[in-house]
Amino acid sequence: MSHEPITYAGSGVDVHAGDRAVELMKSSVRRAQRPEVLGGLGGFAGMFEASALQGMRRPVLATSTDGVGTKVAIAQAMDVHDTIGQDLVGMVVDDIVVSGAEPLFMTDYIACGQVVPERIAAIVSGIARGCELAGVALVGGETAEHPGLLDPDEYDVAGAATGVVEHDEVLGPHRVADGDVVLALASSGLHSNGYSLVRRVLSAAGWGWDRQVPELGRTLGEECLEPTRIYTLPLLDLVRGLGRELHALSHVTGGGLAANLARVLPEGMVATIERTWSPPPIFTLVQELGRVPPADLEQTLNMGVGFVAVVSPERAEDAAAMLRGAGIDTWPIGTVGTQLPPGAEGDLVRGAKGVQGGAVRVVGAYPS
Repeated sequence: MSHEPITYAGSGVDVHAGDRAVELMKSSVRRAQRPEVLGGLGGFAGMFEASALQGMRRPVLATSTDGVGTKVAIAQAMDVHDTIGQDLVGMVVDDIVVSGAEPLFMTDYIACGQVVPERIAAIVSGIARGCELAGVALVGGETAEHPGLLDPDEYDVAGAATGVVEHDEVLGPHRVADGDVVLALASSGLHSNGYSLVRRVLSAAGWGWDRQVPELGRTLGEECLEPTRIYTLPLLDLVRGLGRELHALSHVTGGGLAANLARVLPEGMVATIERTWSPPPIFTLVQELGRVPPADLEQTLNMGVGFVAVVSPERAEDAAAMLRGAGIDTWPIGTVGTQLPPGAEGDLVRGAKGVQGGAVRVVGAYPS
C-alpha cells in the first residue's frame, strides 16, 4: 500500500502557526504582570514568587476555574475576538473575591479547530486587558489545535486563577447577621451567563447580530458582546475599607441573583429583596421576544445586578458611596432577617450548586 507521507501539519495541526500566535500575544501579556512573576512567556509552567505569604498570619489560598459558555458563539459569528477574554477573567477572578481573597495570578486555555495567529492574539489581548483591570498577573496559558473535533473557526476558552486571604478575614455566611443590608452592584449587561437562552430567543425571532436596536442604542451583537464587568479592585478596596463590617459578597452568575445570594447566607437566615430597579433594556427585550416566563428569566440572567454585598446597616451607605466612587452604580435592595411573613415559605429561593445555606425572597415588581 502506498500513499503520500502523513505529517502533523497535514493532519490539521500547524505548530508554526502556534509559534506565530505566541509572538503576537507577547506585548499583551507583558501588560498583565506583577512584580512577583518569574520568567517569561513560553515556559512549561508559570512561576509566581510567594515570599509575601510568609508575612501573613494564616494565609488561605483560594482558586477558581471557569469559561464563558456559549457567548463565544457570538464572538465567532461577528468575527470579534478581543473582548471575550475580559469575560473569561471576570468570571474567574470575581469568584475568588467573593471570599475576600486577592486574586494573584491566572492561566488560560484556548482550544480551537485551527490556529489563526491573529485571532488567538486577539483573544489573549482581551484576557490580558481583563487581568490588568483586576490587578492579576497572566503567568501562562495553552493553545490547543483540535482539527476534526472543532471546525476551523470554532474555539472555546477557559481559565483558572489563584488568590490569597487571611484565615480570619474570610467573608461568608459565618459573618452575616440579622438586620444586614443587601447592596446591588450594577452589571454591564448580560455578562457571561444565560447565552443559550438569549441565542435561542433571538434566533427564533429571526434577529441578526448586525440588527440596529433603538432601545439598545447599538447593534444586537455589540450589546451581547459587551464585556463582563470586573469588580475585583473596587471590591478589594471595599474589603479593606469596611473590615469586619463587610460580611459577605456574591457573584451573580448562573442561577441568577436569588440563588447566588442564598449561597452566602447561613441556614435560618432569609434575605428579602425588592425589585426596585429597572433592568437594562436587553433583559426586557429577551423576555418580550421569547415570551420567557419571569421566573425563568430571573433564574437565568443577572437582570442588571452583577454582584451583591451584605454589610452591616451602620456602614451600608459608606459601602455604596465607595463603590459609586469607583464607577459602579450601587443601591440597597433588601435586608437579611430571621422572621418570615406568614405564607411566605413558598416564595423562597434556596442556594444552588449543592450549598445548603439560607434563603432569598424576591418581592414587588420592576418599575415600568
